[in-house]
Amino acid sequence: MDNFANLTNQHRRYKAHVSILGTTQLHLRNPYIIAWWSAAFPGFGHLLLSKYLRGYTLFIWEVVVNVQANLNAAMIDSFQGKPEVAKADLHPRWMLMYIPVFIFGIWDSYRTCIDMNNVHLLAERENAPFNTYTVGATEINYLDRRNPVMSVIWSLFMPGLGQLHIHRILTAFFSLVWAIVFLYKSRLLEAVQFLFLGDIHMSTEVLNAEWLLFMPSVWGFAVYDSYINTVENNKLYESEQRNFLRKNYQSRSFRIKKGKVVGR
Repeated sequence: MDNFANLTNQHRRYKAHVSILGTTQLHLRNPYIIAWWSAAFPGFGHLLLSKYLRGYTLFIWEVVVNVQANLNAAMIDSFQGKPEVAKADLHPRWMLMYIPVFIFGIWDSYRTCIDMNNVHLLAERENAPFNTYTVGATEINYLDRRNPVMSVIWSLFMPGLGQLHIHRILTAFFSLVWAIVFLYKSRLLEAVQFLFLGDIHMSTEVLNAEWLLFMPSVWGFAVYDSYINTVENNKLYESEQRNFLRKNYQSRSFRIKKGKVVGR
C-alpha cells in the first residue's frame, strides 16, 4: 500500500480510487442533470458526484425542514385544489429557512459538476495509475464488469440493492436506511397489503401522503444512480484492462500509421 501511495504522489490527478467502501471515479456528467436531481431532492446531485458529506447533509436537512414546514402536506392540499388550506399548513419560520438552502444545493451541484468535468479531462490526459483491487478485514473490492440491467432491477425491488450490486457501500447503506424510514412512516406496505385484499378504501386511508411524497424521488434516484455507475464502472474496467495490456504485452515497436499496422 505504501508503494502505491508513493506511486500516486508522483502524479497530480488520478481518475479513480478503489477502496473497501466502494469505487470512486471521475467521469463526465451533464451538469443540468445533476442540477435537476438536486432540485428533485436536495443532496441527490452531490451524491451522484460522490460528494457524500455534502449530499448526506443536504438530504437530512431536506427531510427535517420539509416535515417541520409541512411542505409536502401543503403540496397535497394544493394538488387537491385547496390553496387556502395549503397556506394554513405551511410554517413560515421553517419555510423561509428552506428556500435559500434549496437554491444553494442546485447551484453548488451544478458548479461542482462543471469543475469535476474539467478535472476528469485533465486526469484522463495524465492517465495516472490507480489501485484496482483492495482487500481488508471486512470487505474485498475490485474492478469488474457488472450488468446495468441487474442494477436497475435490484433498485426497483428496494433502493440501495442496486448500489450493493456494484459495491457502492456508503450510498447503499444510506439509501436502504432512508427507504425503510419512508416506507414505515408512509405505511406504504400496509396500503399495498390492503390493496391485494381488495379493500381500496382502507388502502387509501392508511397511507400517510406527507411521507409518501418522498418515495418517488428516492426510488428514481436509486435506479438512476445504480445504472449510471454500473455503466461507468464498466468503462473504467475496460480502460484499465486496455492500459495494462498495452503496457505489458504490446510490442514497443507497434504503431498504427495511416490505416496500417507497423511493427514486428
